Amino acid sequence: MPRVRKGSARKQARKRLLNETKGYWGGRGNLYRKASETYVRAMAFAYRDRKCKKRNFRKLWIIRINAAAKMRGINYSRFINGLTKANVVVDRKILAEVAVNDPAAFDELVELSKQHV
Repeated sequence: MPRVRKGSARKQARKRLLNETKGYWGGRGNLYRKASETYVRAMAFAYRDRKCKKRNFRKLWIIRINAAAKMRGINYSRFINGLTKANVVVDRKILAEVAVNDPAAFDELVELSKQHV
């Protein structure tokens, strides 16, 4: 068997990686080894932060719901507990949206929650 060198396949792989790291600071964008290390790390951060993003949005929605509920004389935990007992199935994203954009509807939800606490 003759010896096979990677040739064009290696060149394509390097080119693909360097295209992915285009715009990175200094040698991280154009030196293969540095680019490779940085790319692996960047992808790890991207994976981790996709999970983190969901957590952060849930926190934001809870903060908004709590603020709107406190303005109406009930705290977050009692509000959610009342909605659960009233069999109202609305997720926190929608509750936060309603709290910000439709105060009248949120007032009705608060009253419903207060009745069932």
